Amino acid sequence: MSTDYSHLTHIKRVDDLHLYELIPTVVWIFDLDRHGWWWGNDAALTFWGLNSVDELINKDLSGDTQGARDRMQQTFELAAKNGLSIDPWTTYPDGKAKTLYMLHRAVLIGPERHRAIIAYVNEQVELGETPENLLLVEAMRYTTVLVSTFTFAGDIVIENPAATEAYKHIIPQQLDPDKNAFTARFEHLEEGIERLKDATEKRVGRWTHMMKTSAGLRQHTLDIRITRHPLTAEFLILVTEYDVSELHQALDAANQAQIELKKQAHFDAITGLPSLHYLQQHATDYLAKAKRHQQQIAVMFLDLDGFKSVNDTWGHNAGDQVLRNVAQRFSGLLRQADQLARIGGDEFVIMIDDLKDRTDVETVAQKLIDGLKLPIDFNSSDNETRQVSIGVSIGIAFFPEHGTTLDNLLKVADSAMYDVKRQGKNNFSLAKPT
Repeated sequence: MSTDYSHLTHIKRVDDLHLYELIPTVVWIFDLDRHGWWWGNDAALTFWGLNSVDELINKDLSGDTQGARDRMQQTFELAAKNGLSIDPWTTYPDGKAKTLYMLHRAVLIGPERHRAIIAYVNEQVELGETPENLLLVEAMRYTTVLVSTFTFAGDIVIENPAATEAYKHIIPQQLDPDKNAFTARFEHLEEGIERLKDATEKRVGRWTHMMKTSAGLRQHTLDIRITRHPLTAEFLILVTEYDVSELHQALDAANQAQIELKKQAHFDAITGLPSLHYLQQHATDYLAKAKRHQQQIAVMFLDLDGFKSVNDTWGHNAGDQVLRNVAQRFSGLLRQADQLARIGGDEFVIMIDDLKDRTDVETVAQKLIDGLKLPIDFNSSDNETRQVSIGVSIGIAFFPEHGTTLDNLLKVADSAMYDVKRQGKNNFSLAKPT
């Protein structure tokens, strides 16, 4: 989408500039679209050591870097947005670097309405004699960090090209009355108002906000300080912005990855049931509670009968479908307080607390066995719906009789389950009294 420059002054001919000849300080006009000078007054010709405007117009700029061209573009955008830009520029009139504070206005020139800037050097504050100052000016010019200064009213005083580019879509003259150049940058206006209030009360610091940049919403860390204008001594707000969007995205991704890893460790990916790891983490509290209240807990070790043939015959996808169906059937037969987990392969564990009578566990075990009497549907690799019948062997141990830790109880229940396997499968067995 092209930018509207209709508000800019249009200088149609060089003849319209005769009054500029009367200005005793340096003034020149630079054509951005042609990347060359369009005009300069006598003071500008003296500055460049030239004899005529034609020499200025024909000056060879083929050696200019892309960075220099971008800098000119950014200066134009800033001046077009704010009406005037004031910033340091480094020029090389005699091959020696000279940095000046220059004023720029954005205009349109010629019949083609080329974009151009009028440069004024009405006070030569030369920084180029000090290499350290030159380096600082150049660093500020080309850094990707956004640096802006504002009045306490929130109006822009000066900003570096990176800031100009980031907020070129915000035109101060077009803002609603409740906004200014400072607050309009924030996604949430109230946050901008709060930060401006902090700054005007000289409560400086660092905050992170979502900012409305020309590249879209970006997360920026703002370092807000108070400075003073070097000429007027007016207090100003200095804002340095660091784009931390990628950093926060990476942190969010890392946190999400940790959540996913934790979820994978605690929950079975196939059935969605808690894993053995989850059960082990919570068993200590579970058993401690039972001990305090002198309650019995039943630990049931379940091993599916005939499941291996499903994987061998129809593949693991079919096996996963069967496991999910089994998990759903078991869950539907248990109380919400009962703990059901898949601990691997075709093995499940159930913990049932607050037992009043061991016959209650026997009733639950029989329900689980009966719950698998109906065949289980699954989709085969040839997209046909097929059925398989499986059973379950269950061994049951009790807390505290058969152990006071989950590991001990699982070993006893596992042994009882193998008793069922040896006696014909698809049944349950209580562990022998100790």
